[in-house]
Amino acid sequence: MTFPVTEHTLKTARHTTGYLACGRKDAPLLTFVHGWPELSLSWRHQLPVFAALGFRCIAPDMRGYGRSDTYTRHENFAQEEIVADMLELLASLGREKAVWIGHDWGSPVVWNLAAHHPDRTVGVASLCVPYLAEGFTLDAMVPLIDRTLYPADTFPAGQWDYQFFYEESFDKACKGFEANIGNVVKALFRKGDPSRVGKPAPTSMVRVAGGWFGGGACPDVPRDADVLTEQDMAAYTAALTRNGFFGPDSWYMNHKANGAYAKRARNGGKLSMPVLFLHGAYDTTCETMQSKLADPMRRDCADLTEVVVQSGHWMAQEKPVEVNAALAKWLAAKLPDYWKS
Repeated sequence: MTFPVTEHTLKTARHTTGYLACGRKDAPLLTFVHGWPELSLSWRHQLPVFAALGFRCIAPDMRGYGRSDTYTRHENFAQEEIVADMLELLASLGREKAVWIGHDWGSPVVWNLAAHHPDRTVGVASLCVPYLAEGFTLDAMVPLIDRTLYPADTFPAGQWDYQFFYEESFDKACKGFEANIGNVVKALFRKGDPSRVGKPAPTSMVRVAGGWFGGGACPDVPRDADVLTEQDMAAYTAALTRNGFFGPDSWYMNHKANGAYAKRARNGGKLSMPVLFLHGAYDTTCETMQSKLADPMRRDCADLTEVVVQSGHWMAQEKPVEVNAALAKWLAAKLPDYWKS
């Protein structure tokens, strides 16, 4: 049975969230949380598939994106605020719990939901970004850099150099993206390149280069048809043009607040519910195959399943069949009663 994907809007006293929904309203709930600089559209290959498998699937536009509210202060994009958005959305659906599935910056959101609100979490799955009980912060990530690939004297911040660029040159970063958003969408959303594995990621050289794309305008490159259709590209471009990059880039401006929030997690940040992590074999920024980045997750998740997908960073869009298969297999193995509920 097929189900339509429909648009909805939740308005509360504190925030407005636009979201996509698919599947029977009374079916067990999966909530898909996108990252930077994406949209609920990023889960277009997952929503109808899992609806057909018997789930109610929800994909919000996160704050600063799409049809959801954006704000003018960096602190409005701290993880604690964003988790509150998701809890409001959950309550509006008349649900107590969900399986939370995240990618990129959506991953820290779902990890924080699991860590701070285990009573609202049936299970949690993440694409590309592993769990860090200390929070997805520079203080937590820099010590885990692969120093064989990124010698400290040459690459002190490793692949996370671009995040320091946001802190040091925020306005320049935003203006660089906003100069030609269509070109940025085409340049960012590209499939993984196996030849890049074992080489420093472009994100490790942003400050030395004077910014993203060498500090100038983003070059015009062909659209990667393996990741985006013309329609997809137009939707991303229109939404990012309408809202700008202040909101999306502000997610990177709350490391201190996010670290403090992580310290207040339940159970010392240990996760006991079923957890799925999907490694991107060709993801050179969130590189988890050779570095120590995934080690804290293995220590702090009691029921962890790991799967390697032969993809780059935009896994759900590049390799949807493989991602959907891994998610379905995990749901069947670890949460069979929830699936049947």
